[in-house]
Amino acid sequence: MTYDLVIGDRAYSSWSLRGWLFFDAFGIPVKLHRARLYTDELPTLLKQLHPARTAPTMRTPEGAVVPETIAIAEELATRHPEAGLWPRDPKARAIARAVSAEMHAGFTALRSHCPMNLRVSYTDCAPPDAVLADLARLDTIWTWARRETGSTTPWLCGDYSAADAMFAPVATRIATYNLPVTPAAMDYVTAHLAHPSFRRWRAMGMVDGADQDFYRRDYPTRPWPGPTPLPARAVDGTDTENSLCPYSGTPVTHALELDGRRFGFCNAFCRDKTVADPEAWPAFMAIYRS
Repeated sequence: MTYDLVIGDRAYSSWSLRGWLFFDAFGIPVKLHRARLYTDELPTLLKQLHPARTAPTMRTPEGAVVPETIAIAEELATRHPEAGLWPRDPKARAIARAVSAEMHAGFTALRSHCPMNLRVSYTDCAPPDAVLADLARLDTIWTWARRETGSTTPWLCGDYSAADAMFAPVATRIATYNLPVTPAAMDYVTAHLAHPSFRRWRAMGMVDGADQDFYRRDYPTRPWPGPTPLPARAVDGTDTENSLCPYSGTPVTHALELDGRRFGFCNAFCRDKTVADPEAWPAFMAIYRS
């Protein structure tokens, strides 16, 4: 048996991003169940995981339903101490848990004015005073965490931890809405945008269903401020260098082109998530570099 995790749209569901990072960033296998937001899909799916009402919701191998991200992180940390979800040092672990709890419960102005949208970046969103206050508080606790733990990495408490996963959707909001933050805070945001697990999530989110109208804004746009993807494009046919999909190992049915070379995949989603950001996928890059 394995873990099950219910998620919403990858481009928009900030809580789902957190829950997924607890698995992917720490090497814990999980079976995903995706439901589109603002439809009947999510409540219908969650009927199988009573009493959950939201995404993400985890089901343990024994069948226990765990519907909150803080609870998911703590349960996985207990079951997989070797994965390193929380820092091993007691002081760093306490600080990581403290800032995670504040993130879980706070920053409502920022969340409301700037909902997560990984498909676009704006030049300005005219943040009101309450959002600016939330940004100032983020800078305060991020600076405090790094100072108190003596972190010499890009992360808050030393190695990447559950605390960083908790703040990943906030980092994306700063990137999406070009929010005014200090240089140190922007360095932290930049580290999130380049994190391998986040790049995979965003690549999937770019092709994971149609745009959601709720998240549309009329602000002027700019290029996404994260790493620039390699210029791949979807193409027709199955005349490719590889005969088996690099992810599933099954026969090729769809193809992309990159640098004049053609590579194959077992379905449109495998191909399209790779087109979105080829370097996010080690299995693809292994055949590309061969």
